[in-house]
Amino acid sequence: MFSVTVRDHIMVAHSFTGEVFGPAQKLHGATFVVDATFRRPELDDDNIVVDIGLALEELRTICSGLSYRNLDDEAAFKGINTSTEFLAKVIADRLADKVTSGGLGAGASGLTGISVTLHESHVAWASYERTL
Repeated sequence: MFSVTVRDHIMVAHSFTGEVFGPAQKLHGATFVVDATFRRPELDDDNIVVDIGLALEELRTICSGLSYRNLDDEAAFKGINTSTEFLAKVIADRLADKVTSGGLGAGASGLTGISVTLHESHVAWASYERTL
């Protein structure tokens, strides 16, 4: 299996509902390093996994749409605990939509999987992996 990973970051504000979140139930900020990994079993005709430039551009667009926002105020996330794990899935699904719509180029049609990892710090991170 071949893979290519691109990186960006997001800065958000949010709060959580539920005792398990302790002080994070209050409004707080979070900064995540975002790694998006694209996988395929064979390289395309150009011997690449995905166009890295397009992958970076699409990840940047998705991250920009989330950054500098209070996620509690976003209609798409109303009443949802926007945990690290949840946000990893949101980003992976949005990237998958870009693959399907051709935003990552024709060669991306051979991709079989995407995983997204959000790094909360140097000691904690969460990932979501999906097939295409």
